[in-house]
Amino acid sequence: MEPLPNSRTEADGSAVLRVLSYNIRSMRDDTDALARVITACAPDLVLVQEAPRFFRWRKKLARLASASGLVILTGGGTAAGPAILCGLRATVERTEDVLLPLTPGQHRRGFATAVVRFGGVRVGVLSCHLSLEQNERHDQAGMLLDRLAGLGVDHAVAGGDLNDRPTGRTFQRLAADLQDCWTTAPWGSEYTFTPVAPFQRIDAIFATKGIEVLGAGVPLGLPGVTETNLKAATDHLPVLAALRIPATS
Repeated sequence: MEPLPNSRTEADGSAVLRVLSYNIRSMRDDTDALARVITACAPDLVLVQEAPRFFRWRKKLARLASASGLVILTGGGTAAGPAILCGLRATVERTEDVLLPLTPGQHRRGFATAVVRFGGVRVGVLSCHLSLEQNERHDQAGMLLDRLAGLGVDHAVAGGDLNDRPTGRTFQRLAADLQDCWTTAPWGSEYTFTPVAPFQRIDAIFATKGIEVLGAGVPLGLPGVTETNLKAATDHLPVLAALRIPATS
């Protein structure tokens, strides 16, 4: 498998960023294996789903970030599960955790959002975990698009556990307005669930159309990302994307 480009700043001021989206199942599994997978992917940004939300959740998430060479950017319990981690190259402009309307009988959902800078690049970021119920999930996709538009940036990245396949109307609603990074530049493997026998893609990274997608997919075969670690870490496989983002005008 050809390697994804490493993070770098280009001569024209654009930046290549590595973005990872990962459902970590509240860190109920092997957290050492989880940290090894994240570290091996060398991400600039990690869009987390099912971060710890309850007793001492900040301490647990901070421990994972530290073990992966990252820091907490935003989210966790305050966003009902989604979170964003980042490397020290990032300069944080602002963050906001958003709780979505609660449907009786369903889990509370939310978005972790931020605007960050990498050198001369300014990018909006959103992590999500959408509903299991199809109508609520479809509505949340619209809220996601509205939230990205409201960040006030030219370029944005969103990722998460969609609980929907590419043929589903929620997935297609997002892909109509944004680039589905796997479809745009497939790399690695496609299916994200389950780690033991992957058979469907329900996790994805999306990018606004001014961003160049250099490659995206499940990093099976990436040095340091072993099947043993992937199976032990959580009940989803991660999605890794390399994106070239234009300099802020």
